Amino acid sequence: MPLTPEPAIHYVTDGDAAHPTVVLIAGGGAQLIAWHVDLVAQLVDRDLHVVRIDNRDVGLSARFGGVDDIDGGYGLEEMGDDVVRVLDDLGVARAHLVGHSMGGMMAQMTALRHADRVASLGLLSTIPGRDPRYVLHAEPDLTGAPARYTRDEVVAGASAFAAATAGQRYPLDVEWNAWAAGEAFDRGYSPEGFSRQWAALMRAPERLELLRDVDVPVLVFHGRDDDVLHWSAAVDMAEALVAAELQVHPGMGHYIVPELWPELVAGIARTVAAGEARH
Repeated sequence: MPLTPEPAIHYVTDGDAAHPTVVLIAGGGAQLIAWHVDLVAQLVDRDLHVVRIDNRDVGLSARFGGVDDIDGGYGLEEMGDDVVRVLDDLGVARAHLVGHSMGGMMAQMTALRHADRVASLGLLSTIPGRDPRYVLHAEPDLTGAPARYTRDEVVAGASAFAAATAGQRYPLDVEWNAWAAGEAFDRGYSPEGFSRQWAALMRAPERLELLRDVDVPVLVFHGRDDDVLHWSAAVDMAEALVAAELQVHPGMGHYIVPELWPELVAGIARTVAAGEARH
């Protein structure tokens, strides 16, 4: 399938390029720094070549409008094409895609549009469509230009959000989330970028039935206590996919915490090995 016109997509790599390439795709509004460097190091220790990308409209990648533009005119299809563009730039014929939340939706779309470029998938805390059973949050009102905040306000908000998870089995790391929020602000503060990504998600096609034709190894990884996207989506995807390993973790919310990195890394390594064995 031909690629759409080319935007500039920023990425970084870790590990030996001779090893199997794993592309980590972050969720809505998130930058590549959302993938903790210690998690990346654990994947590299498994002899994997890890690529992290800034999705379009965040971080150091291309913007598709100004501060008052809430729709960039693109869809999830074009966001999936961006992943293939990165592979082309790296000279990688086939890669293993691991996406969190919106990143998992992008990974699905890439596999559906460019099956020959995808060796395996990791679908983390994500959904195959907008079935009301899956979406546990009220849809944000993004009909106008989003509010803008100072760096201190952004960091304080991230700290408060992380602290609010303290009662869960796996709370978020307040200090790291505060650092990541400040770093993301410095790399490229663009709240309207998330609005444009959200507009793309609202146009995304339903994918559950389409996933039945995806014939690569897949790790489906979800939190039993995810209050953003319901874990039933993981069950439905695992049932639809030809070769899926399903993990639903009690006590895990929408984000993957360090306590579960060993299970995630081992699952990704198994899935990559299965994908490599096919080619």
